[in-house]
Amino acid sequence: MAETPDAGGDRIVVLAHGQFPERAKTAVGVLRYGDSEVVAVLDRDHAGTVAADHRSDLPEVPVVGSMADAPDADALLIGIAPIGGGFDESWRPDVRTAIERGCDVVAGLHYFLADDDEFAALAEAHDVALHDVRKPDPDIGVAEGRSAAVDADVVLTVGTDCSVGKMTVALELLEAARDRGVDAGFVPTGQTGIMIAGWGTPVDRVVSDFTAGAVEESILEAGRDHDLLFVEGQGSIVHPAYSAVTCGILHGAMPDALVLCHEAGRERVHGYESFDLPPIPEYVDLYERLAAPVSGSAVVAGALNPDGIDADAEARSAVDSYADDIGAPAIDPIRFGPGAILDAVLGAAEDRRGRTDGGR
Repeated sequence: MAETPDAGGDRIVVLAHGQFPERAKTAVGVLRYGDSEVVAVLDRDHAGTVAADHRSDLPEVPVVGSMADAPDADALLIGIAPIGGGFDESWRPDVRTAIERGCDVVAGLHYFLADDDEFAALAEAHDVALHDVRKPDPDIGVAEGRSAAVDADVVLTVGTDCSVGKMTVALELLEAARDRGVDAGFVPTGQTGIMIAGWGTPVDRVVSDFTAGAVEESILEAGRDHDLLFVEGQGSIVHPAYSAVTCGILHGAMPDALVLCHEAGRERVHGYESFDLPPIPEYVDLYERLAAPVSGSAVVAGALNPDGIDADAEARSAVDSYADDIGAPAIDPIRFGPGAILDAVLGAAEDRRGRTDGGR
């Protein structure tokens, strides 16, 4: 299984030019959940502020306009993952400066920095590493249906669309489960999760025949060490571009339970606005029917991201409506805590053990 340094080093600078924080999911994820110390965020549009000025759940990390303005660091992390995973040439001066200052560079792009002639030569000259997190292990094979054999209970976060909080929900549940004394683990499947966890396979870069196999290998590895696994979902089963990755994770993980994630008020596919999202109840049926041939897992809870809803009472109302739509407990795990979701997950796991006399 491929490993990567947790966010690239002990002190890191996160690049998020023009996207912070709303469209810099990687930057926000590393700021909130990574173990490394973030010493600065690069964003020309917000230089002179701190991260907490833009999201109350972020630390007071300074935002600066360029790598030249950043404090000493061990690594620069590209905190943006645009559609298609390309490299924006406006970032080149900052990457160049980072390498010249002796910083490693960590990127979760489909554009590999190690294949860039200028960056590769500079990295060699300054004895630094270029970590392309989205470069998968070349030895991945096809799935063999072995995930069902692990002793751990497997919970997969699935979504109504991209960028609705699947990774966030998995990590919030991980922390809550550990707080209750449950031996829980996190299975990352995307670049941000891998940067946070320090290991994993970027399934959206894997050859399609091997997607389920990559997830299976991760489940088998993590399942040896934990009693409960939270698997980071990707995309959506109705997404016109990314549904294949969603299905590959679902079938490779063979989950025992699903947590359906949604952003309140979203009606169209993000980045593909000509496509309407189906009604929420249809997702429950779609995911459960698709899972049925390999695991028979059910949607046991839902997580609602009510961004844009300021009043707690209004957010509670939106959560209650969402719970009715999916026919299961639901909550906003950031505003109200993930306890209701975790209760449903643990309850479903206890029911399964009761039906199978302790086995999966």
